[in-house]
Formats: sequence, structure tokens, C-alpha cells
Amino acid sequence: MREPGAGEAYDAARRAFELGAAVRAMREDRGWTQTRLAQAAGMTQSALARFEAGGTVPTLALLERIAQAFEARLVVRFDEGHSAA
Repeated sequence: MREPGAGEAYDAARRAFELGAAVRAMREDRGWTQTRLAQAAGMTQSALARFEAGGTVPTLALLERIAQAFEARLVVRFDEGHSAA
């Protein structure tokens, strides 16, 4: 973590993993396969698998499509008082 930018890269990877894990949990709670969610969200199953594993950082547009597929509302907020680290 002593390298310049290492902390920021770690935080980005952590957020990507947490978002993917949240989507995976919602999908599994509904008993959906990756293929079903991917089709409903207009993406490929392999892209969804990478996202759920934390391998990609999704755009807001993709998160909105996933929320619509789940018939859920996407909520994005800033939380004061919590550091990103």
C-alpha cells in the first residue's frame, strides 16, 4: 500500500467486489440464474459473472438496468463522516 495510488486502487476493487456481491445475493435470493438476470438486464452471462466476481466496475447505466430487471430502485448516496479507506 506504499505505492502511489495503491490505496485508491484497493478501494475501487473493494467497491466493485461489494457491488457484485450485492447483485449476486439479490439474484440468488430470487432463485435466478446468471443467464436469466443477464438477459433481463441486456447483458451477457459472462459479463454478469465478471461483475458479480468483482472483476469489473459497473456504470450507473448498467446498475440501473439491473435494478429494473429486479423491479427494484437503484439508490446512490453520499455518506458523510465515513472515509473511503
